[in-house]
Amino acid sequence: MRELLQDLFEKRVDLFVSENRGSKLFFPKAEKKQAAAAKRSAEIVKVKALGNIVEESVEDEFKMIKYNAHYQYLIKQKGQLYLEEEIEERIAKFYKGALVMDEEIITPMQHQEPAQEVIVPEIEDREERISYEYNRLKAVQYAERWWNTYNPAFQKFENNCTNYISQCLRAGEAPMRGHPNRGNGWWYQRTNWSYSWAVAHSLKNYLGNSKSGLRAREVSSPDQLILGDVICYDFEGDGRFNHNTIVTGRDAYGMPLVNANTYNSRMRYWAYEDSSAYTPNIKYRFYTIIDN
Repeated sequence: MRELLQDLFEKRVDLFVSENRGSKLFFPKAEKKQAAAAKRSAEIVKVKALGNIVEESVEDEFKMIKYNAHYQYLIKQKGQLYLEEEIEERIAKFYKGALVMDEEIITPMQHQEPAQEVIVPEIEDREERISYEYNRLKAVQYAERWWNTYNPAFQKFENNCTNYISQCLRAGEAPMRGHPNRGNGWWYQRTNWSYSWAVAHSLKNYLGNSKSGLRAREVSSPDQLILGDVICYDFEGDGRFNHNTIVTGRDAYGMPLVNANTYNSRMRYWAYEDSSAYTPNIKYRFYTIIDN
């Protein structure tokens, strides 16, 4: 099975840089990726793909492989180069050595827990009034360290995007507050945490309303963000935000590149137009973190 998977990868990587658009009908991800890059005057000049088999089974003459695909894209834009990476969970089926099915495993962009409104106290206690400085370098370093693995010091969720962003903010020395009320503030304590720590919509609400501790200011466009800032995504445009990312770099035009979990990725273009979750109705919120 490993040989079959390796052969599949060798054929696939060429599709990201090939001019043969017809061949991409068997792998639409490549065409979507190329189109998104071209839209911002960027080009995928080289791709490396590695596979890690998670589970395999044989039934009759069919061989099933569940695997993680690790893609590395060398992007060229205005003469500058940078490396984008992503992990994709996929499942493939082979019949007598021939590929008959290969598709992405889609994880819904939502959390098991309700997206509660966040309570923001009108009166700050003395601890919350203590000034702090958001350490953007530490936040980005953490985002780079853990984009493709999970810190065992924290609970891991099936939908881990907001938990990951909260960890990055905390690594940047953003202060927690509100414990033990899960609907109050933003905090994590061993086996318990606030809704805003782990639920995408709740973190968006907290960032937009907090007046003490961790605070943010909403800006109108992504080019106003700097490293360590946060972007919130409502893929369906229904008012319920279901994904968050952290800014970890900029492209040649100064637009944000972001890291994320659930669909683990790093240095990805902020708009997510190449994502399987993207819809034309997508809405964004851009938050820059501010110090006390």
